[in-house]
Amino acid sequence: MFTLKVDNEIELQLFERHHASKLFQLVEDNRNHLRKWLPWVDSMTSPYQFETIIPVWLNQFADSTGFNVGILYKGVLVGSIGLHQMDWHNSMTSIGYYLAKNAEGHGVMTRAVQALLNYAFFQLGLNRVEIRCGVKNKKSRAIPERLGFVKEGLIRDGEHLNGHFHDLIVYSMLAREWNGSGNINKNL
Repeated sequence: MFTLKVDNEIELQLFERHHASKLFQLVEDNRNHLRKWLPWVDSMTSPYQFETIIPVWLNQFADSTGFNVGILYKGVLVGSIGLHQMDWHNSMTSIGYYLAKNAEGHGVMTRAVQALLNYAFFQLGLNRVEIRCGVKNKKSRAIPERLGFVKEGLIRDGEHLNGHFHDLIVYSMLAREWNGSGNINKNL
């Protein structure tokens, strides 16, 4: 099983089928919190749905086209993060993430994204990583901004969410800009 130790508090662990109930419970316990920004939340109504999607995620991991991992904070599942739509020809991917309400404010997601960037650039050898956030999702936007991503632009009506479209901001980080510590490489 793939795991990535972030630090003494956080570990990223590849989802496997036996995680379906815990993952469903995480979403269930945070449904109102998550549905503000994630269009799929309302459609997840049973652990069985995660039991069917987790094998798809495992195939993506095996095929090197992406993956989803659980974020364990002090041993408890508090969120998910993943590399999505890995494009090997163009050496790029995007990061998506969500976090339980009670895990916010501890730097968990910032550290998880930083670790995933190190993995993407230093282990996988990718050149570009994107993060897309809802314009009004200030907490999500704070992550790439804190880590020195470049704000590239706006995707108007970029996502359908809860019956309406909303705009997305695109952030990017290039391998040559990332120094592994969460700050843009000033020696460019």
